[in-house]
Amino acid sequence: MNHFLWQKNTLPTAEIERFTVGRDRELDAYLAESDVMGSMAHITMLESIGLLTADELSVLLAELRHILKDIRAGEFHIEEGVEDVHSEVELLLTRRLGDVGKKIHSGRSRNDQVLVDLKLWTRRQLREVVTLTKTLFDELQAQSERYKGVLMPGYTHLQVAMPSSFGLWFGAYAESLTDDMLFLQAAYKMVNRNPLGSAAGYGSSFPLDRQMTTDLLGFDTMDYNVVYAQMGRGKMERNVSFAIASVAGTIAKLAFDACLFNSQNFAFVKLPAECTTGSSIMPHKKNPDVFELTRAKCNKLQALPQQVMLIMNNLPSGYFRDLQIIKEVFLPAFEELKDCLIMTAYIINKMQVNEHILDDPRYDLMFSVEEVNRLAAAGMPFRDAYRKVGLDIEAGTFTPVKEVHHTHAGSIGNLCNKEIAALMQDILADFHFEKVEEAEKKLEEG
Repeated sequence: MNHFLWQKNTLPTAEIERFTVGRDRELDAYLAESDVMGSMAHITMLESIGLLTADELSVLLAELRHILKDIRAGEFHIEEGVEDVHSEVELLLTRRLGDVGKKIHSGRSRNDQVLVDLKLWTRRQLREVVTLTKTLFDELQAQSERYKGVLMPGYTHLQVAMPSSFGLWFGAYAESLTDDMLFLQAAYKMVNRNPLGSAAGYGSSFPLDRQMTTDLLGFDTMDYNVVYAQMGRGKMERNVSFAIASVAGTIAKLAFDACLFNSQNFAFVKLPAECTTGSSIMPHKKNPDVFELTRAKCNKLQALPQQVMLIMNNLPSGYFRDLQIIKEVFLPAFEELKDCLIMTAYIINKMQVNEHILDDPRYDLMFSVEEVNRLAAAGMPFRDAYRKVGLDIEAGTFTPVKEVHHTHAGSIGNLCNKEIAALMQDILADFHFEKVEEAEKKLEEG
């Protein structure tokens, strides 16, 4: 039997059902916990405006908490013939409690129900991504401090250019993550607004207390205009996808650098053995497979905003079934990004640095600018100093001084890691995760 709680008397054929439901049952498993939390807040509000009795609310909340426990224990599944998670939860309530289970949908549409599910789920995923991003940031800063005195070549156009250091290299990626964290914060703030009460996008004749559900679920504010609340579907996923892509872009670049620096031609770093694999034919090989896969996954994630945009950007206002397809690319992206963050932090922690790179004379010429600056500081006009050092290089008489004395902010001798850490901490403090955690705990425990 097909359980479409919204269906009229005409039932779809099997092929039409397969096409329209698509992967919704599979993907709605992601949203089950959020669906129950949203329903708990909604029915608490319904009781406050007289659409449920206190006794009805009590039994419904108890059963929803039981379903929530089953979800977390891995014992919840969407049955064959049931279209989505919303229908499954309502079906379970109706089986166990009778007609009172049917009352939870008063004042709601599946449109605002899936909206709040997506927002609650995405909010939680963003919190996890933020935590893992901060872990990677800490590993990068630790390695920056550990190897701050070890010089390495800096490159432009993939040509040896000027002295750099591992302090700068690791530290640069740490600071990149602070900008990525700003994207995550902006995404989180846009997500953390309550769409419940917008119904199908035009509100309800019931006197819904939208501020109450906003407070119960720990949202900062509500999506006030009910039409905009529905227009926000797709836009929310697109904006979050840009934040995901920003983090992924940093990781992809880091992975490429590490693969390059790990190669025998560079031999700047050594990756942990367990993160490399051998060749089926060449016994000497140690391939950086983990970082190569990380790079590929992160490059794929950088296409996510365009995928979402192309699904939703030519739709007028109102709900359209097109939006269902966004879940297929959006929901799985978080696990992929989290995996990449975990793997990257692990490798950075165990990465070993070659402290004798500059023993190789091929890097001698990168100190030419240092010599030009030394002569200029001693009084020689810069253009004359440049010409002299250039002629010495051509004549093969240039002798490098393999020391650098950079003192300005952000340079080899003044990494500003403490300032960058403080910047990251200021950004993190502005998420205010504690408000959400307190609201969720209160709603769950009653």
